[in-house]
Amino acid sequence: MTAADRWIGALHESSQRLGHAVADLPADRLAEASFAEGWTIGQVLSHLGSGAEISTTLVERGLKGDERGPVREELLPVWERWDAMSPVEQRAAWREADERHLALLDSVGPGQRTSLRVPYFAGLLDLASYAGYRLSEQAVHAWDVMVALDERAVLAAPDVALLWERIDLVATRFRDADALTRLAPQRVRVELTDPGQALLLDIDTELHLYPAPPTDPTALLTGPAESTLRLVYGRNRPQDPLTATGSISLDDLRTLFPGF
Repeated sequence: MTAADRWIGALHESSQRLGHAVADLPADRLAEASFAEGWTIGQVLSHLGSGAEISTTLVERGLKGDERGPVREELLPVWERWDAMSPVEQRAAWREADERHLALLDSVGPGQRTSLRVPYFAGLLDLASYAGYRLSEQAVHAWDVMVALDERAVLAAPDVALLWERIDLVATRFRDADALTRLAPQRVRVELTDPGQALLLDIDTELHLYPAPPTDPTALLTGPAESTLRLVYGRNRPQDPLTATGSISLDDLRTLFPGF
């Protein structure tokens, strides 16, 4: 199994879970708010569906050796078409676009799985890195929908394990610059209770999450990997089992990680 196989397999499973969750929702439920601020459940599906459509085009380019990345002029008509759909239409179109995207990824042969380069928003990516970006979108936005339907919803354990492999990339990219300036310097010991692991959240001129604990922490963040992951993705809730002590608070960390 290649690295890409693991991420693509997780994409399939996450898509299936979301599909089951929304399959029988009536139009009025699809029009209700999701956890994603300002978006209904239907609009989250629209976001995922338009993303799958755009991503299919980009993978097709990569397979042809075309390194042209996405540009706003070609994206706007796609977004406008999806925005004009009703919630029920957005659900149906998401399913179709998502299935086409996954089928294309499945069709990439063994030889190409390591050589393919996809011209994505973040640059020219190998297939495993590309699928990592897509799983971030898929899994976290799926949770936005599922928690709106059931407040006990959590990210699936296999997704949590994979997404932790790229958590530094997310933390570094999706942090609030003003909060970073206000809070720095801080060396936060992050203690994951499930599984047991200690890390360093280094808040300085830049921000990083390192897989080793600090020797001189200024603060302590404690909680399960799932809840901590959602905090970094801007999806912390008051009832989540996280505690922060020392020179930084959970409110500080919520501001630092606004999400996407």
